[in-house]
Amino acid sequence: MDTSNIKRHARHSWQERVRNLVWPRIGLRRYLSYLQKKILRLSASPHAVAAGFASGAAVSMTPFLGFHFFLGFLLAWIVRGNMLAAAIGTVVGNPFTFPLIFAASYQIGSRILGLFEALPSERFAERQGERLLSDGILSINIDQFLPVLRAMLVGAVPLAIVTFLVLYFSIKPLVTRFRLARQARLARRRAEREALRPDGEA
Repeated sequence: MDTSNIKRHARHSWQERVRNLVWPRIGLRRYLSYLQKKILRLSASPHAVAAGFASGAAVSMTPFLGFHFFLGFLLAWIVRGNMLAAAIGTVVGNPFTFPLIFAASYQIGSRILGLFEALPSERFAERQGERLLSDGILSINIDQFLPVLRAMLVGAVPLAIVTFLVLYFSIKPLVTRFRLARQARLARRRAEREALRPDGEA
C-alpha cells in the first residue's frame, strides 16, 4: 500500500480546508449571499435572529480567538437570541477583518485608558503596541504584551456594543420584511390555486 499517496492526500485535504476557511471556494460574494439567505430563513423570531447574529458579531470584536463561538452562544442566551444565528454571526471575525478589528480595539482602548491613567503608562502601551505590530507577537514576552491586551480588551467593549446595536437594528427589520413578503407570496399562490379549481370542488 502506497502510504505516500495517503499522506499527500491528507496534506492536500488539510490545505484545502484552510484555504476554504480563508477564501470560500464558491467566492466571497456568493458566500455572503448564502449567509444572508441562511439568516433570513431561520425559523426563529425576528428578534431572536437579529439578536443572535448581533451577538456572534459583537464577541468577534474581542481578542479571545478560539472562544468566539462559546461567547457568542452565551451572549445570545442572555439576550434571547438564536444560537445558530450567533454561530453565523461570528464569521464577522475572520482573517480579513481581524487585523482591522484588533487595530481599532487597541486604538480605542488606548484612548480610553489615556483619560484615566498617567501619560507614561499610555506611552508605554503605545510603544509596546507599535513593537507588537512591527515585530510580531513572539518578539515580546507576556509581561510586555499585557498592556497591549488590556488596551484591546477595553477598546473591544464599546466596539462590541456599537456592532451589536447596528446589526440588531439593521437585521430585525430585514427579517420582518422578508417574512411578510414570503407570506404575501404564499397567499397569492393559494389564491391562484383556488381560482384554478372548478366551481364546486372542495
